[in-house]
Amino acid sequence: MHELGTVFYVIQEVEKVVEENHLTQVASVTLEVGEVSGIIPYYLTDCWQWAIQKSQYLKEAELKIETVPAVTFCEDCKQTYPTVKYAKICPHCKSEHTYLLSGNEYTIKEIEAC
Repeated sequence: MHELGTVFYVIQEVEKVVEENHLTQVASVTLEVGEVSGIIPYYLTDCWQWAIQKSQYLKEAELKIETVPAVTFCEDCKQTYPTVKYAKICPHCKSEHTYLLSGNEYTIKEIEAC
């Protein structure tokens, strides 16, 4: 379960921002999580609830998760398509010369201080 490691990393990065900006409490953290990132949002939320209790600044912080759709680009026909529905084979030209444009990342999008 890499969700716990992800949560620890996010908390560490948020705490850096809090300290750099002389904040006292965080109300919420919004994460963008790629549709094919391998991160399970439910596990992420569970780990978050446990891990924030150990943080001076995040004890009451809500975790908001926004899903980033997985999009693949076809090098042959230069079109994009939804990865989850069609996988590696382009639905437009049937080519396998494709690569993932987005959907496997996670990003801290927003930190709301109170």
